[in-house]
Amino acid sequence: MELRRLTRTDLDDCTRLAEDRGWLPERHKWGLLFEIGEVYGIDAPDGDGLAATNVLTRYGDDHAAISMVLTAARFERRGLGRRLMEHVLEQASGRTVSLYATDLGRPLYERLGFRVVGRAAKHTGVFKGEPSGRTRLATQADLDGILRLDAEAFGTDRSAALRRMFGFGERVRVAEGGFGHCWRNDDNTVIGPVVAGDEETARALIGDLALDAGGVVRMDFDLSKEPIIAWAGEHGIGEPWQVSMMVLDGDLPGDRARQWLPYMQALG
Repeated sequence: MELRRLTRTDLDDCTRLAEDRGWLPERHKWGLLFEIGEVYGIDAPDGDGLAATNVLTRYGDDHAAISMVLTAARFERRGLGRRLMEHVLEQASGRTVSLYATDLGRPLYERLGFRVVGRAAKHTGVFKGEPSGRTRLATQADLDGILRLDAEAFGTDRSAALRRMFGFGERVRVAEGGFGHCWRNDDNTVIGPVVAGDEETARALIGDLALDAGGVVRMDFDLSKEPIIAWAGEHGIGEPWQVSMMVLDGDLPGDRARQWLPYMQALG
């Protein structure tokens, strides 16, 4: 089976593969990953779309994230997931690599040398609250400050993703010492990334973005951040679905205390 770098012409086949595994198609998210990441796939030998995919997104010279690790149900247990993982790890060129793992995928990653460094959970609901009065809508003029703040907190260069927030996302908000973003996915609005120097600022950004979005929102909290998870629960956000945060060849970069929500699990 041929392993190759995919292009946007393969987008329909990527979404079909996602649906084959019970995922949402998430065309908007796939589109961003094609722009800033490297999407790899293996063509199905029966000529019907893709047998497997994954995505490598590089951050500077020292970190990378892997995502969208999918194998069509009819091609399971043929080693395709491992083959693609070994390929992207080689492409990562010695970078520390991170990913979010479901319980189903975790054994493969452990065999490849990844270790669990934490747990995270998707929380969803309709946010109930009032505007904080502490944040404002950002403009392109705020971008340089956002990039400086993020480089300090995230510990490596993810400017390629952040520069696209104003086109990809619904809203970007800023506060003293922090910023946040939300983007529309298939069935909800995802809040993230959110970077802030303290929890009160993070709450203000998250709450105001959720109120901007209206309807069902999603927040992917690190489960070690218990106080803000409890706060979100008090405001209507619950129904957690857990995954493992895993790392290979190093540690997660940056100051995790200032990273309140990820851009999306697919981007680390």
